[in-house]
Amino acid sequence: MPADAAKQPGRLRRFLDSDIGWSFRHSPGAWLSALVLALLVLTALFAPLIAPQNPHDLAQVFIDKAEIPPIWQEGGEWPFLLGTDPQGRDVLSAILYGSRVSLIIGFAAVIVSMLIGVSIGLAAGFYGGRIDNLLMRFGDTVLSIPTLLMAILVSALFREMLPPSLREPFAAVVLVLSIALTSWVQYARTVRALTMVERRKEYVLAARIIRVPAGRIMRRHILPNTMTPVLVAATLNLGLAILSEATLSFLGVGMPITQPSLGTLIRIGNQYLFSGSWWLVVFPSLQLGLIVLSVNLLGDWLRDALNPKLR
Repeated sequence: MPADAAKQPGRLRRFLDSDIGWSFRHSPGAWLSALVLALLVLTALFAPLIAPQNPHDLAQVFIDKAEIPPIWQEGGEWPFLLGTDPQGRDVLSAILYGSRVSLIIGFAAVIVSMLIGVSIGLAAGFYGGRIDNLLMRFGDTVLSIPTLLMAILVSALFREMLPPSLREPFAAVVLVLSIALTSWVQYARTVRALTMVERRKEYVLAARIIRVPAGRIMRRHILPNTMTPVLVAATLNLGLAILSEATLSFLGVGMPITQPSLGTLIRIGNQYLFSGSWWLVVFPSLQLGLIVLSVNLLGDWLRDALNPKLR
């Protein structure tokens, strides 16, 4: 191996030595929120290995252990650190499994909405004219309807299209589409504005003169120059997508009881809040708040770190 190649720093070292890495290391809010988010994501992904109980396995649920309070309260038992629900399921285990569902739906919704918005924004900004007017007026129409109401309408429409036997198995897919179809406009507007600037530059004009296909120009030349603000928007919208999923599940139009997310757990726990079983709603709510807060703090840092005016 050449000596120069052996001396080349690794990717982690190059990141830490870059401007963004320096900003990350000198921002306590950024690395603390990243650490908390990584911990929450890992515990959710490895819930089957970490959780004391599988809340979906009836063989591990004991009805005689129903509504046991957290371990630090009188009547608490050691295996159930955060108590149990009226069915005897461990609350900590239910939170870990529910966090996995909420995170998967949130990430999937952001990816789908980003793909839709970027595609529409590229087409509108590159072609302009009637295509631009048609796509942007459609986006304005979507924005004119309240996001929550729009998500409920889309979710109800998809549910009606599915036969009853497929509604629960495809509940997550319906929820992802409901959130994505109401949150793509921001990506489309951002990419459209950047594409309208890029299409007038010399390298794009040269590519069009030599008859490079429009799809290739947009995909290989314009798209990479628009991804920085798109990634910032995606990070900021991740917390909103997770919160939207929780809201829809809380209202009963999201995940079913058989596949509970954090929103479903909060909805179930809310029924027992005034009967003394406060832990059924407080702990899932804290977990949801911690996830959304960590994502938002990380997104705020990323937005500032990638803003050349603030460097």
